Amino acid sequence: MFLRSVSAEFAKIFTTRLWWILAIVLFGYIGLLAGGLAALFAGIQTGVISPDAVNTGGGPTDFGSLPPLIYSFASSVGYVFPVLLGALATTGEFRHQTLTPTFLATPRRGLVLGAKTVTLVLIGAGFGVVALAASVGIGGGVLSAFGVDALLQGAETWLLVARTLLAMGLWAAIGVGLGALVPNQVASIVIVLAFTQFVEPLLRLAASFLEVTAKIGNFLPGAASDALVGASVFTMASPAGTAPLDWWQGGLVLLGYALIATVIGYAVSWKRDVT
Repeated sequence: MFLRSVSAEFAKIFTTRLWWILAIVLFGYIGLLAGGLAALFAGIQTGVISPDAVNTGGGPTDFGSLPPLIYSFASSVGYVFPVLLGALATTGEFRHQTLTPTFLATPRRGLVLGAKTVTLVLIGAGFGVVALAASVGIGGGVLSAFGVDALLQGAETWLLVARTLLAMGLWAAIGVGLGALVPNQVASIVIVLAFTQFVEPLLRLAASFLEVTAKIGNFLPGAASDALVGASVFTMASPAGTAPLDWWQGGLVLLGYALIATVIGYAVSWKRDVT
């Protein structure tokens, strides 16, 4: 029964245009960002571009190892897309009233939510493939064009790729939990965009100035995701220089957010009567 539910959830997603529209935008967004910043950072690091030309203000021009930084844009910036997909896939059930026939066919609501979560985790990992195709393919190509080793032969690079896929899958699960917790589709979209684009970046920036608050900031979902992946432009820019969580700790924190949102969402709205 569970596998049938998973199959049904895949059908719900792939019979809409939402998933491929988000995937195309994700690829273009990450490709533009990774390619542009790879050119900028590599140009400055190799001396092709003068730091004065980009007005660094006397700031550091040694960005460390560039490939992990560029490749990590797939998750550190692209994570909003699997969150949106998970939230929209869940809130769409309430908006279009497709939960009623679903629950009639599968009365065990927890099984339905579990199947949806598993489905979106896998699709979220697929979004990770799309994002990595942009960050590694385009960003790595630009780095090579500037004479910077893209490190595609290194095991660490492929571990970063694997952890990125895991992170993107977990972000999709968080989206499912949020959608179950806040079934209003417009409200969910506003929450996702406001938190990921404004609230958390500001919180991470504010927390980074003191060592004590920086340690607390490590447990924000975006910071945990960056720790899981192992690289991020946000970590590089941290003034306090506080060490991030270990990759497995970041993964557990991110998983915890997904579980908490899903369990509360199940208790608050998923078990309600639907019409």
